[in-house]
Amino acid sequence: MGCGRASHTYHAALPEVVDYNFHIRPILSDRCYACHGPDANARQADLRLDEESTAKQTKLISGGYAIVPGNLKKSRLYSRIRSEDAEFQMPPPESNLSLSDHEIAMIARWIDQGAEWKPHWSFLVPTYSDLPTVEQSDWPNNAIDYFILSNLEQQGFTPSPEATRSTILRRVTLDLTGLPPTLEQLDAFLSDTSSNAYEKVVDRLLDSPAYGEHMASAWLDIARYADTHGYQNDRDRYVWPWRDWVVSAYNQNLPFNEFGTWQLAGDLLPDATLEQRLATTFNRNHRQTNEGGSIEEEFRTEYVADRVNTLGTAFMGLTLECARCHDHKYDPITQGNYYGLFAFFNSVDESGQTSHFTDAVPVPAMDLPNPDQDDELDRLAREIKAAERAVLDLTEASRARFESWSPSVPPGFQSSPILRCEFESLNGETLQCNGNKRGEAVFSPTVVPGHTGNAMAFDGESGFLFTDVQEFERTTPFSVSIWINPGEETGLIIHRTQAALDAGSRGWELALDRGHLVAQLAHMWPENSVRIQTTATVPLEDWTHVAMTYDGSSRASGLRLYIDGLPAEVEVIRDGLTRHITYDTMEVPLQIGYRFRDSGLRDGAVDELELYNRLLYGFEIARLAGNQDAPLDSEDLFRWYLAHEVVPWQRSHAILQDLREEENILLKGIPEIMVMQEMHAPRLAYVLERGQYDALGAQVDAHTPEAILPLPDDLPRNRLGLAEWLFSPEHPLTARVAVNRHWQKYFGTGIVSTPEDFGRQGALPSFPELLDYLATTFIESGWDIKAMQRLIVTSATYRQRSEPTAELLAFDPGNEQLARGPRLRLSAEMIRDQALAVSGLLDQTLGGPPVKPYQPEGLWEEKSGIQYDQSSGRDLYRRTLYTFFKRTSPPPSLITFDMPTRVQCVLRRQRTATPMQALVLLNDPQYVEAARHLSARMLKEGTLEEQIELGFRALTGRSPTPPETQTLKALYREQFELFSRNPESARQLLEIGESPLEQGSNLAQWAAHTMIASTLLSFDESIEKY
Repeated sequence: MGCGRASHTYHAALPEVVDYNFHIRPILSDRCYACHGPDANARQADLRLDEESTAKQTKLISGGYAIVPGNLKKSRLYSRIRSEDAEFQMPPPESNLSLSDHEIAMIARWIDQGAEWKPHWSFLVPTYSDLPTVEQSDWPNNAIDYFILSNLEQQGFTPSPEATRSTILRRVTLDLTGLPPTLEQLDAFLSDTSSNAYEKVVDRLLDSPAYGEHMASAWLDIARYADTHGYQNDRDRYVWPWRDWVVSAYNQNLPFNEFGTWQLAGDLLPDATLEQRLATTFNRNHRQTNEGGSIEEEFRTEYVADRVNTLGTAFMGLTLECARCHDHKYDPITQGNYYGLFAFFNSVDESGQTSHFTDAVPVPAMDLPNPDQDDELDRLAREIKAAERAVLDLTEASRARFESWSPSVPPGFQSSPILRCEFESLNGETLQCNGNKRGEAVFSPTVVPGHTGNAMAFDGESGFLFTDVQEFERTTPFSVSIWINPGEETGLIIHRTQAALDAGSRGWELALDRGHLVAQLAHMWPENSVRIQTTATVPLEDWTHVAMTYDGSSRASGLRLYIDGLPAEVEVIRDGLTRHITYDTMEVPLQIGYRFRDSGLRDGAVDELELYNRLLYGFEIARLAGNQDAPLDSEDLFRWYLAHEVVPWQRSHAILQDLREEENILLKGIPEIMVMQEMHAPRLAYVLERGQYDALGAQVDAHTPEAILPLPDDLPRNRLGLAEWLFSPEHPLTARVAVNRHWQKYFGTGIVSTPEDFGRQGALPSFPELLDYLATTFIESGWDIKAMQRLIVTSATYRQRSEPTAELLAFDPGNEQLARGPRLRLSAEMIRDQALAVSGLLDQTLGGPPVKPYQPEGLWEEKSGIQYDQSSGRDLYRRTLYTFFKRTSPPPSLITFDMPTRVQCVLRRQRTATPMQALVLLNDPQYVEAARHLSARMLKEGTLEEQIELGFRALTGRSPTPPETQTLKALYREQFELFSRNPESARQLLEIGESPLEQGSNLAQWAAHTMIASTLLSFDESIEKY
């Protein structure tokens, strides 16, 4: 059958008025945009069908125009899509994208009607719609119902009756808190005959702390929250305070625009509070690697890209990631736009790797002291400031006396190093140094002629390590003096770190970097460190004396470098050291000439090392360099004078050192958390060709996609400006995406069924006017999240009965038209929390560190070699929100019920039905133990029927039917007989779980009731919201 002939047949089934957004664009996007869309690199025949001007006004290479409004004959698009000639037909038959007869007829009618073009619906600013008129005017409870009812009436249907009071109470309680109503709450509601009984319940639930916990659960999916970093052995990360902040924000009803702004840019708000800075952990929740050999810049780029992708998915419902390597194939987002957004997140002073050997938190990080620690920090800050002021005052007060002081002889040099190595010879694999200190040779350094006598030469992997040399903390002054003869411009001279295997670089080091002498102390690189480097370079293949001195101040100004006995001019690279530089759980040796899997002093040699646990002065360094006649520098001599001749200054400086050490020790016990913090100067951003970190293309400035909403000139070009742009009332996507996500929470499917894609390849809204009404209402309410929840759950639409009639099921099997209430399986968290709640085991403590409930043995060990240390006591029964989440080995019982792995931003969970789910409910110790405790509750009732009634109502909200009661009674009798014959089986069943078994109970009776409870816990209605 020819397409031309078929089109007339299909016209009867076509809409009276063909709408470009709802009828035409989906066809063009799916079938044509790959070759004739936004991506210039993929575009064929220079034809673009995603823009009106090009589709209608660009003359084709073959002549004519693709679309001529009102003229099918001249519209080459129409003639090509209906052609039966394989050489002429579009899309080509081999693409498997050929249009159906119905789609061809739709395009034909649209062109006949004038081919009216509209921007993509989601890129238009939401507009407030008047409520539609309805015939059944007594049905609507609020505005939502008018839109739903109007659509049903147009199709000749009416809504379903309201659900029973017990059903609606269970539904709304689960939806707002994630927990079932208690029997007391159920009875109270059923006996409340007031006209606003339901509204009072809604308000109570919205005020419940459990509301914030339940709301947070979905946001953690969006924020890709987990308690581990996600790569290799998947080390733990300290991030749960951010999770608790999310719970608190929902409970406090923080407006959504603030909720989002704080997370994207809380650190940039004026006088940002600790809470606002904590919120920015949202941006750091992505996976991070600690694998040795990883290219830091490659992974840092991945982290920034993750933030861009999450911004697009979470707040705008756009697949921004599709524009990372090239222009978006379907939506008007160029690759330049992608990296314009990338630039907003690119100026964070972070490393591409996390620390492997320490628990250092990836920087930037923020201290999270408890109130007592906070008071102590405030006290120490005041006292340190006062002590520094005292030292400075005494320094200035002593200057005049110094001018008149003239030592009879220059100050002597008290050479008392804690380590002196002359490198004259090796005793086997041991280097003998002063004070019986021995260095262990690594890969056999060689003896060569040195500056004085012999020296030791290295090949880049050889060197020495010392385990019996004093460690230096950031509050300890120390100095290093050594002769070097480098063969290459870069290499480690001496250090006490594990940096090659540990991206944290914790410790101190003296090194060469492209010929420059470098000194560094670090807690966690790059932000929490001090680093200086000489402006001059050290000559190669010649002996040079180099030295570093440090005064214990934790400041770059306290570091000095010397070359051949003279102070070197330096550049400050980092100056932000605030925490300890020693390792907490392992011994790190002092290392000379090498670092495992790093650039050692290749083809270089060292001689005459001296290490001091004090600050050396310039004249002392000069003498170590062999310059005995070097003139005394006045400032250098003044520093010596203060430390040796001015007793009050010595006392004040000692007090200052003690205070700094006290602060250092205090900070060791204060946790840190990853946050966002801008660099002093923005890092340049570039288009990355093919998305590769090292393929720099054109430089880009921070900007937003113009096709969505240009960034106003008066907004700052930083994350705060981005957040203001995002929550502008003119932004077409933010409010729509947010309310659609809330709608999905209650009805299972959003008004847009692809919440992560509001672009041209996404689904069309089922109720576009309702979506815009909710979006505009949300904005006008001040982005009030609780008000939006209340609006939805008080609607008559939400309160309908969920059981469909045969006619409704045939008309709308997926309930897309909402002629009945929602019926959905509960989430993984809700299923477990419900079991704990009805059993009486649930511990509703709010917040705190993650816990580790039951899971099969050996899972962690198999994947990462890390042991799973199960929690005990009440921690086993905390809400599932607080369960420790390991990305590479997520909790198996939760993953079975479709919990995502939290590797990336997820706006909707898949819903599956598998045999594994039934096995979890029947066999997981958590559920077996819950069944035991639920049965204990049941046993307190009188008759068997009453016992069954209690368990059934607790889980489903309703009483069992007579057949259901008879079935459960039969099960009880069968199980009681079985356990009576085999009391050991009863004991084994009842001993599952850590909670103690009550003594003196009838084990067979209890075990039989446990089997009834287990059956109820896995009953369809128990794990569904209906």
